[in-house]
Formats: sequence, structure tokens, C-alpha cells
Amino acid sequence: MPVVTQYASPQLIAGIVYEGHDPGDDPRWAETGAATREEYGRWCRHMCGMACLQMALLHRDGIAPNLFQLLAGAREAGAYVEQDDGDIKGLIYAPAVAWMRSVYGLGATVHPTLTVEELMGLLDSGWMVMSSVSKDIRRPDVEPSRRGGHLVLCRGRTPDGHIAFSNPSGHTPDTLAPTLPVSRFAAFFGGRGISLDLRPA
Repeated sequence: MPVVTQYASPQLIAGIVYEGHDPGDDPRWAETGAATREEYGRWCRHMCGMACLQMALLHRDGIAPNLFQLLAGAREAGAYVEQDDGDIKGLIYAPAVAWMRSVYGLGATVHPTLTVEELMGLLDSGWMVMSSVSKDIRRPDVEPSRRGGHLVLCRGRTPDGHIAFSNPSGHTPDTLAPTLPVSRFAAFFGGRGISLDLRPA
């Protein structure tokens, strides 16, 4: 499974998320497909869902649009909304799933409520799940400030039953594609997500 980050330079993520560095200063910003540095700086914090989708498409097809090409399609479909106060709302699941099905032929399903047991059932059946978790999951030894608000791509389970996932905002190599015991993952899980059927036809 390829690992994709929502930021252009993975080595800068720690500084961005913990030290207040401006993500727009990333020298590799253009690689994401952003038209300008300012556009990249405005949107990159909201791109976890697009990074998860890009990983899924790369896994299935071997190729995928860049992050801002995916973002353009998602915005046109109504999966992101720029509000009057300048805030960005998204990823909005229902229009996102309709767009993924229509444009990319993905077997995608919205789960507005999803228990950990249901998540494990999907993974054990071969589905992947874009799961809503706390961004604090990159430091699993701390207690999360909230549940949900960030998307990771749950890929399956290890032989010992741990959940294997890819985190688009992992700040170290180990946190980009970690595994966690189910009980520890549950502490960060927001109880919702989007399942993706990437199994061979």
C-alpha cells in the first residue's frame, strides 16, 4: 500500500503540527498540483480525505490524480464547502461518496455511525475504511483531546488482530503507517467513516 501524506514534504509535518510552522513554506508545494503557494497553504490542512482517496486509487489502479485534482472534483461535487467566515467544511461524506462512485467507480459506502466491531468486520471482509479519528492518533500514548475530525485509511488487520492504517498526517515514518491494538484505536475513533471495496472483481 503506498503511503501518501496530505502535506508535500513528510519531513516537515512535525514542525507544522507541533511547532507552528507555516505549511505554505513547504518548498515542494507545487508537487501536490496546487496552483499557488497560497492555495496550497490554505487547503493542505483539510486534505486528509483526499490523501486517503489517493492511496486507495494508487492501490487499486497503480495511478491516481494529484491531490489538488482530487480536491477540485470533490469541491465541485459539494464535498467541501467554503463558508462565509472563511472556514472550510469537509470532507462531507454523502457527496464525496456519490462522486467517488460516479467518477472513480469505487464501491464506497457512508457510515454515519460505525462501531469498532463493525469496522473490524469490514476490514476482516477485505474492505478498507476511511475512518474518522482524532488527529492525536499520531501520538497513541496520549489521551486524545477529541474523537474524530481527521481521516485515516484503515487497511486491514495484522495476524495478532491489530488495526493497520495509513495516517496522512503522520509526523514520523513509524506514524505514517502504524498498527494499533483495537482497544487503543477505539480511544481515538469518531464512530463514522467511509468504507471502500477495493477487492479484485
